[in-house]
Amino acid sequence: MTVADREEKREANGEGAWDPFPISSHGLRANNPLRKIVDTLTIPPTSKDKPMIPLSIGDPTTFGNLKTPQIFIDALCESIKSHSNHGYANSAGTPEARSAIATRYSYPGVKVDLEDVIIASGCSGAIDIAFKAVASEGDNIILPNPGFPLYQCLAKSSNIDVRFYDLIPSRNWEVDLESLRSQINERTRAIVINNPSNPCGNVFSKEHLLDIVAVAQEYGLPIIADEIYGAIVFGKNEFHPLCTLTSTVPILTVGGIAKEFLVPGFRIGWIIKHDNRNGTLRNVWNGALKLTTLILGANTIVQPALKSILAPEPGTKEEIELLEFNKETTKELEENAKFLTKFLDSVKGLKTVQPQGAMYMMLQIEVSEFDNTISDDIDFANKLLEEETVFVLPGQCFGIKNFVRIVLSPPKGKLVEACNRISNFCSNHMRSE
Repeated sequence: MTVADREEKREANGEGAWDPFPISSHGLRANNPLRKIVDTLTIPPTSKDKPMIPLSIGDPTTFGNLKTPQIFIDALCESIKSHSNHGYANSAGTPEARSAIATRYSYPGVKVDLEDVIIASGCSGAIDIAFKAVASEGDNIILPNPGFPLYQCLAKSSNIDVRFYDLIPSRNWEVDLESLRSQINERTRAIVINNPSNPCGNVFSKEHLLDIVAVAQEYGLPIIADEIYGAIVFGKNEFHPLCTLTSTVPILTVGGIAKEFLVPGFRIGWIIKHDNRNGTLRNVWNGALKLTTLILGANTIVQPALKSILAPEPGTKEEIELLEFNKETTKELEENAKFLTKFLDSVKGLKTVQPQGAMYMMLQIEVSEFDNTISDDIDFANKLLEEETVFVLPGQCFGIKNFVRIVLSPPKGKLVEACNRISNFCSNHMRSE
C-alpha cells in the first residue's frame, strides 16, 4: 500500500482510523518452542484444597527454601550505598568484574585474562552474543536434543539455522557422536555443549568430553560450552571444564551467577574466550565486543559485588562461607534428586534417568501403560495439571517425546506431596488389563 493509498483510506474511515501494523520479521522469528507448547496447557483455577505445585519453573528462588549467600547481599548493599556504580560502564564489563571472573575460571595450565572475558545480561545474553559473533545469517549451529529451548530461539531470531544432535537416555544422556557428525556441513560454525545439562541433569565424563573434542578437532569447529551449572554436581561425579581438555579446539565458555548463587533476576552472565595458537577466535571476539555495545553493558550495581563471591581471598572467612554455601545447596538438590528417583521409579508407567548434577531430571512416560487419554508427554502433563495441579514440562518443549522435566529445587515437603499426587494420577490412568 502506497502512502497516498493509506492516506486516502484514513480519510475515508475518519481521521482517527489506523490499520494494525503487521508483526515484524524480527518478532516472527522470536519463537520459543517452550512457550508454543506450554501455552496450550490448561491452567486450572487455584484451589485451597490442592494448591499448585510448579515442578516446571527453572527459577531456584520460587519456593524460598534456597537463598542467596549473605556475603553477596552485603556486597550489593555496599555497591548501592557507594553511589559510584549507578552509571554506565564499559559495555564489556568493568575491569574489576572481568578480573574476578578471570580469576575464578583460570585453571592449572589455563590462564584467563580480563581481556578474555565479556560480561553480558545473564547467561542467555552471553549465549546470544556468542551465537551472533560466531555465525552469520544462513550459517548453522549444532545443538543438543533434548536441549535448552532458548538456544533455538536465540539462533533463529538472528536468522541462524540450527541442527540437532541426539543425546542417548540409556547412556545417561551422552552425546550420540555419529549423530553429531551427521549434522555438520559446510555452513556449520559451532557446536554447543551443555554440561551439566538443562534439561537432563547429566554430567559428562572426562573421557566422553575428550571424544566430543575429537569431533570438533576433526571438523575444525569451535565449541560453545554452556557451563552455567558447573558448580552443581552430585556424588562422585566430576565436572571437567572443557577448556582444560584441549589447547587446539577454540572454546567460548558461557556461564553466569544465576543458578550457583540463586540470583536469576540479577542478570549477570559472561563469555570467556579460550583461543588456540592460531588465533582462530580473534575476529569472532572483536565481533562479540562490538555486539556488547547494542545494550551498553550489563547491570552496573551487581558487577562490583562479583569479586566477593567469585574471587574471595584464599583462606578467608568469606571463602570458607561460600564453600559451605555451595556444599549445602548442592546437598539439598542431590537429596531431592535421590528421593525423586527412588519414589518415581516405583510408580508403574514411569522411569527415571538418575540426575548427576544441575537442577533438573527427566522422567520417561511409558505411554503403553496408560489408558487412551494419554498418548504422549503433552497429554500426560496437561492431565496431571488439570487433575492434580502438578505442573511439569513436556519433553517436547526440549525436543524429545514421552519425557517430562522436573525441577529439583522445591523443598522436600513439596516434592513428597507432588510425588503422591503423581502416583495417584498414574494409578487412575492405568490401562485396563
